[in-house]
Amino acid sequence: MRMDLATSPGSPERPNEDWASVALPASGQGGTLVVLDGVTPPEGDYGCEHPVPWFTARLGGALVELSASRPDMSLAGILSAAIRRTADAHRGSCDLSHVRTPQATVVVVRWGGPADEVEHLVLSDSALLIESPDGGVRAVLDDRLDRLPREALRTHASADALRNAEGGFFTAAADPSVAARAVTGRTPRAGVRAVAALTDGASRWVDMFGAGDWTETVGVLRKEGAQGLIDRVRERESAAARERAEAIRWKLHDDATAVFAEL
Repeated sequence: MRMDLATSPGSPERPNEDWASVALPASGQGGTLVVLDGVTPPEGDYGCEHPVPWFTARLGGALVELSASRPDMSLAGILSAAIRRTADAHRGSCDLSHVRTPQATVVVVRWGGPADEVEHLVLSDSALLIESPDGGVRAVLDDRLDRLPREALRTHASADALRNAEGGFFTAAADPSVAARAVTGRTPRAGVRAVAALTDGASRWVDMFGAGDWTETVGVLRKEGAQGLIDRVRERESAAARERAEAIRWKLHDDATAVFAEL
């Protein structure tokens, strides 16, 4: 079993709002992978006294602990419980009903257990890649954000109207029921050679720059490691800046995290 993890802030002046962890039991028979991409709020009040990294660390920690300790619970149930636990940690001091309350995208993978399966959960625009023994790669994506008209997301106000709303897109914030919106599934362990989780800052190599496909992404991760993929993204971003290309989404550089696990 091989694990590789790398993360890079989008700017040295700002804290990295991504969060990632891999947990392996002493038996070596299973494991859990969690990747979160904290949503950066616009400047100004967002109803909470805590920064986004505070939120992602607590939500991520709860996801890892519950995934490892509660094999009887589904990943959607675990996400719901982790959201509730995190919300309870600051419910008394913060306005959790604020549309911009701290929130994050989520990828969770768990393998092993009695059924010897690989379970997955994806919420919002981080990506999960599942490689089969024959080298085929399947991307598990929650594409609701990508299906929205770009004009609908042009301003913070219009994006907020679609955030965690019917017909819009969903993130893990303070409402445990959002877990039911996640993309989930199971694959027999024998049908999985490797998995990779990417925040959208790392998946830019494919979905923004078109420098390769998902199969090639797994190849880069295997040969160059998680940092190698992030370095490729940074090179593309710098080239776009030099060419004075159109602004990349909302920011030129984004926090980027990649985790690769060969099972």
